[in-house]
Amino acid sequence: MSTVLFDEPGPKARRRIRVATVLGTLAALALAALAVRQFAANGQLDAARWQPYATWPMWRYLLDGLWSTFLAAVVAAALSMAFGLLLALGRVSPRAWVRGPAATYVEVVRTIPALLLVYVVLFALPRYGLDLPLFWKLVVPLTVSNAAAYAEIFRAGINSIERGQTEAGLAVGLTRLQTMRLIVLPQAARRVLPSLVSQSVGLLKDTSLGFVVSYGELLYSGKVLAAYNGLLIQTYLVVALIYLVVNMSLSKLARTLEARQPAGSVTLRRRTARA
Repeated sequence: MSTVLFDEPGPKARRRIRVATVLGTLAALALAALAVRQFAANGQLDAARWQPYATWPMWRYLLDGLWSTFLAAVVAAALSMAFGLLLALGRVSPRAWVRGPAATYVEVVRTIPALLLVYVVLFALPRYGLDLPLFWKLVVPLTVSNAAAYAEIFRAGINSIERGQTEAGLAVGLTRLQTMRLIVLPQAARRVLPSLVSQSVGLLKDTSLGFVVSYGELLYSGKVLAAYNGLLIQTYLVVALIYLVVNMSLSKLARTLEARQPAGSVTLRRRTARA
């Protein structure tokens, strides 16, 4: 089975792709060189402006922010996966009164920006007497938003399992719930593991919305630090480097897990990409 989602490019198309790649790379390098030149011309590359980031107190403050980022991301991911699994089970339910609300939630929430949900929790809920702690003002909207994405990933995994396995479980006397729990879900979870990691990378980046609610995650910590020491460019470049290292490491993990998937999971990856 072919693993591409489009027609294989011909010789001319491949040549155009290579030329566009080279030109794009050269343009990016030129912009980077221009940015470095401007930084140098304005003294932003002076050693004295970078020396504070060679001290432990600076890094300890940023690592505390990184820990807060991980904490919010892990809690939001755990809650989103649990809620998303329930939504996925609802979407594949044979009962219309279960399937309808689950599908409605997924389709509606996927169209709402996570930032809007943060504003709802921050400004709207306190007017009705529900003022959440600072940590949950970030975690709750991230959970509501990402649960819909996790639901589609789990649903793609469930639908990728051959129908004959469900029929075999029912034939030996298992209930539909037992068949789902003992036969379908273990296989589906293994198949969607790379997609779950990829979605978690996106969730980790979404924790940067914590600056809106003044939650002390990495980006907000960088903002406070830049206001304190006046090193705006240096601080945000260091924060960007930390995000780059963390997210690239998680993305590498997702690609490694995907490469270890059996060949039969190609259809699943197509469905997950469409989701």
